[in-house]
Amino acid sequence: MFKKILIANRGEIACRVIKTAKQMGIQTVAIYSDADRNALHVRMADEAVHIGPAPANESYIVIDKVMAAIKETGAEAVHPGYGFLSENAKFAEALEAAGVAFIGPPKGAIEAMGDKITSKKLAQEAGVSTVPGYMGLIEDAEDAVKISNEVGYPVMIKASAGGGGKGMRIAWNDDEAREGFQSSKNEAASSFGDDRIFIEKFVTQPRHIEIQVLCDSHGNGIYLGERECSIQRRNQKVIEEAPSPFLDEETRKAMGEQAVALAQAVDYTSAGTVEFIVDGDRNFYFLEMNTRLQVEHPVTELITGVDLVEQMIRIANGEVLQLSQDEIKLNGWAMESRLYAEDPYRNFLPSIGRLTRYRPPEEVPVGHSIVRNDTGVYEGGEISMYYDPMIAKLCTWGPDRMSAIEGMRAALDSFEVEGIGHNLPFLSAVMDHPKFVSGDITTAFIAEEYEGGFEGAVLEDALLRRIAASCAAMHRVAEIRRTRISGRMDNHERKVGDDWNVALQGQSMDLRIEARRGGATVHFEDDTSMEVVSDWTPGDQLARVDVDGLPLVMKVGKVSGGFRIRCRGADLKVHVRTPRQAELAAKMPEKQPPDTSKMLLCPMPGLVVKMNVEVGDEVQEGQALCTIEAMKMENILRAEKQGTVSVVNAGPGDSLAVDEIIMEFE
Repeated sequence: MFKKILIANRGEIACRVIKTAKQMGIQTVAIYSDADRNALHVRMADEAVHIGPAPANESYIVIDKVMAAIKETGAEAVHPGYGFLSENAKFAEALEAAGVAFIGPPKGAIEAMGDKITSKKLAQEAGVSTVPGYMGLIEDAEDAVKISNEVGYPVMIKASAGGGGKGMRIAWNDDEAREGFQSSKNEAASSFGDDRIFIEKFVTQPRHIEIQVLCDSHGNGIYLGERECSIQRRNQKVIEEAPSPFLDEETRKAMGEQAVALAQAVDYTSAGTVEFIVDGDRNFYFLEMNTRLQVEHPVTELITGVDLVEQMIRIANGEVLQLSQDEIKLNGWAMESRLYAEDPYRNFLPSIGRLTRYRPPEEVPVGHSIVRNDTGVYEGGEISMYYDPMIAKLCTWGPDRMSAIEGMRAALDSFEVEGIGHNLPFLSAVMDHPKFVSGDITTAFIAEEYEGGFEGAVLEDALLRRIAASCAAMHRVAEIRRTRISGRMDNHERKVGDDWNVALQGQSMDLRIEARRGGATVHFEDDTSMEVVSDWTPGDQLARVDVDGLPLVMKVGKVSGGFRIRCRGADLKVHVRTPRQAELAAKMPEKQPPDTSKMLLCPMPGLVVKMNVEVGDEVQEGQALCTIEAMKMENILRAEKQGTVSVVNAGPGDSLAVDEIIMEFE
């Protein structure tokens, strides 16, 4: 077995590989850029080597720098993680020439299947059903428009070397094909160092289901079930689960056998994933093969009990695969939620900054549930603009799908993240969405169910009453604390009343609290009551409450006259007042937000790549105004209505903060 391996990656996947390597008794080497000097993967590794400036194209994807780190540390093998150099045949070739094992497939398999254009041609030659498209190289935007018309709109414009949703655009007309081609090309060059683009038919109402395979160098190959990856935004997976709620055993077996046959046709070794589009009749079509470990591999590990990283290391060491197809059993259900540094209330635009608070739920079995959190960050660390915005992958396992979902709901509510924008509220909202709960999902789920963007979850009355009762009891505890601190110890019960008004989500509830040691009975106007039990104390930012025997987890912040409560995807201001205070509050005018209707504000921290207009230009609704790049993703900002540009405050190359005024209109 190898004595030392280098992880040619960063973030949570580098940490993930280090954990398994340590369990196997293997020493680890991390590499890091200027931006990652204090990163978690650097802290976890036995050794760490600095490889250059923050941009990936000056550090993590520079083969010579990685090879120098290998030579310096004497690493015998390299695990590439995903992204960066994981599917780079030149890197695999350089390792082979240096006598260093690549913990991944051979160069020939990467060339054959890692390139989306080549893999589709090979699949077609092998008689595999594929989505219609144009596999040749596309010269320019006009060529892209011509091809798109031949294939037929809508089309998917994709980077040949792409992955993780980068370099992908859907175009429904000629204008979108032109813009999408250029944006995809730019993102592909920036993220992968390869700007080749291809175009295929965009299949509407599809499910994205993928098969995990393992193949050794002795001719053995198996599949480890499937992963449902249909919950996507901008072609970036957000929530994955295993198994799929849609497949039957017959389809699973057919897809698995085809995936293994395809892998073995190109002498594939290591872990790999064959992705399919599946229609409503369970017909499946080959999309591509990812010749690496997938981001969402933990859900497969949770339902099979197989450590995929360990298997990759053993296969790279020349060992025979010790698992047979008959031994692979799917046990229970697993969910994965990708926690991203992005603001769901601003159309999911990237967010950067310092994690002033980062408290994931505990990774321990709870009843018949398991919580797992793969992460590469820590409290006090920075989320950089240079890399992928993923903070963590939160996973839950349960004996069935509903228990896995319920476990995820509780885990998301318990996850504390402050200092940056993040998508925890959105993930929670999806877990409660009836269509998701039913399993009736397609890749269009987010676009269809959140067409106008995400504005927070609207909670049902039953949950609002539980929150209201909890907040009233908590507020009473806080009021008693304040009375004691003020020195009036002897008669504080007389100072803190029992009658309160709770206002939240547009509702007003009058209630009375009957307090006792360790809890309270909260009585409502309709003569119903709730038993509230909690050990919450003022200042705690997480409240675990038992309401009528049901658990409730809330993130708690302080606002004037009450709490900021975040729970199940909702962000609520909960005002707890005495009856007299409530009476006066009802007479107060509401504060109106400032008028920004004649301004274009920067929606996220980023770099101005292109300005499409100048002072005096008349713009139409939907017209592109400028392009902002953040975390290697290009975002085109468009006019919301007709107007004339009166002021332009920024230009190409300028770095902008959130809500900075880019331009103004007459």
